Amino acid sequence: MLVDDQELIRTGFRLVLLSEPDMKVVAEAGDGGAALAELARLAGDGAGCDVVLMDVRMPGVNGIEATKRIVAEFPATRVLVLTTFDLDEYAIGAIQAGASGFLLKDARPTELVDAIRRVAGGDAAMAPAVTARMIERMRESGPGGQPAMFAAQASGAEAAIAPELSELTERELDVMRLIADGKNNSEIGAELFLSESTVKTHVGRVLSKLQLRDRVHAVIFAKQHGL
Repeated sequence: MLVDDQELIRTGFRLVLLSEPDMKVVAEAGDGGAALAELARLAGDGAGCDVVLMDVRMPGVNGIEATKRIVAEFPATRVLVLTTFDLDEYAIGAIQAGASGFLLKDARPTELVDAIRRVAGGDAAMAPAVTARMIERMRESGPGGQPAMFAAQASGAEAAIAPELSELTERELDVMRLIADGKNNSEIGAELFLSESTVKTHVGRVLSKLQLRDRVHAVIFAKQHGL
């Protein structure tokens, strides 16, 4: 689904995706409220939507609030946030709301298509510049690796979450650390001398045991816990 208040932007994205044989635009919306209504309609028709391309600044229900509600009401649908504005607060807000990715609208068509495939497959996609800045802010945040942007969330959940790390095997902890370094499955496999399919299994177990939505949230969790 394409969600943007500018019809010309939606048309541009649709034209890019029309050339991809494994993708189909199932709906469009001009704001977050309309996007939620479209998802409800699709669900009522027995259809669905794998990925929502979500703008941030829109009239009515904005992209961050819409993302939060989509994650809660339509858990099988993943959200990839796209915006013209390269601002950390938008990226942070999107991730905290449950988005699986954050890209700028000046991304190349190939980057957009790759990001959609990764998000649909359960992976995460972040604009490189945004990822670098977020990780740097985490590193500069002091003891415990808890930056101010996540401090409130961490302070209330730390006691409950920390013991869950003991559920990870030594190999799963190794995988978790490499996820936190931004490595993909292929790179993790090369470093740990594992097949890519084995790495994928480990990643799935890590996310399941720690109740993390995807790799973006795994990175945040790892940094908060000094991994």
